[in-house]
Amino acid sequence: MQGLWGLPDQLGVTFHVLLLCLSRKTWPGESMLPENLQKNWLREFYQVLHTHKPHFMALHCQEFGGKNYEASMSHVDKFVKELLSSDAMKEYNRARVYLDENYKSQEHFTALGSFYFLHESLKNIYQFDFKAKKYKKVTGKEIYSDTLESTPMLEKEKFPQDYFPECKWSRKGFIRTRWCIADCAFDLVNIHLFHDASNLVAWETSPSVYSGVRHKALGYVLDRIIDQRFEKVSYFVFGDFNFRLDSKSVVETLCTKATMQTVRAADTNEVVKLIFRESDNDRKVVLQLEKKLFDYFNQDVFRDNNGTALLEFDKELSVFKDRLYELDISFPPSYPYSEDSSQGEQYMNTRCPAWCDRILMSLSAKELVLKSESEEKVATYDHIGPNVCMGDHKPVFLAFRIAPGAGKPHAHVHKCCVVQ
Repeated sequence: MQGLWGLPDQLGVTFHVLLLCLSRKTWPGESMLPENLQKNWLREFYQVLHTHKPHFMALHCQEFGGKNYEASMSHVDKFVKELLSSDAMKEYNRARVYLDENYKSQEHFTALGSFYFLHESLKNIYQFDFKAKKYKKVTGKEIYSDTLESTPMLEKEKFPQDYFPECKWSRKGFIRTRWCIADCAFDLVNIHLFHDASNLVAWETSPSVYSGVRHKALGYVLDRIIDQRFEKVSYFVFGDFNFRLDSKSVVETLCTKATMQTVRAADTNEVVKLIFRESDNDRKVVLQLEKKLFDYFNQDVFRDNNGTALLEFDKELSVFKDRLYELDISFPPSYPYSEDSSQGEQYMNTRCPAWCDRILMSLSAKELVLKSESEEKVATYDHIGPNVCMGDHKPVFLAFRIAPGAGKPHAHVHKCCVVQ
């Protein structure tokens, strides 16, 4: 994001891009007063905007509207209006907003929201029409909501129910758009993958059964966006991947000197709780584990040095190492934060903290992001609102520059800049 922009709209000039993902089960109007959560979020967001001053900005939201969709949609509308009309956004004279608000459709509803903002200094920006199979120049501000299936400027899919049968009505899926800026074409994919339904089940095997489900769903998305229907371009996939630390390994590490007590239900003999106690020190409880409880006695381990000591247990992306790239993580686990407005740095004790929210890219997109004409830092990968309540997820962003001619190695890319 850029400040006094002064960016001539011509090839040969670097432009700045900001990609940001926001996932939140609680939206303004649920556990916090709407004005408090929205005020926090927008203040921190505008600060990032002011610092990085992008020319092109993408915001991908998951669980848009929170758990209580119908009750929260009025707050969502207020949020959208604020973003489009605020003084901080006045230099973005073009926008595209895609909101999946059709919560009555069990077959199609994903609760995804994708926002794209273009700075006034960029004169020729094109978006791909997937039905017409050609690029169209972006002008004005447009909002699309309710039924997105008929919108030709995106592709949207909800994962089949049999991907995650434990969840009666899953909202997981993806939305894809394609853009061309200054001779450079790329896809932006908003994604929401499956969560861990039970801490106890996740602990049973390494990798967990849930990790396998996410692997299957992400593989499906990647295959879909590089299939033969359209020309291949670089792509960024960002949103709530629900990636979790390898639970069995984490528990073994955190409870190295502890003994485990198993608690079973009297009627079914099913394991309902695991209690880990120190062997000495008066048998102090170190960790309690239930279906939706991960209560570790010392949260500092997840925050010290941004939790990087735990990155060795963040293994889910390794399956895709030949297809996806991610910049080094240097921020704390993005989930699950307390929704208490006075505890912006505190994690809830429902799940083991993990880096659920990520910004990933194809190997060709990596070249776009890291290509630089100088030695100065060209990309920033971080989270937003480290000290304030932003909901149960901290938003994550990637700010980078695309250098002159970055798209040129792919000779076909320049065709997108022909006016259609």
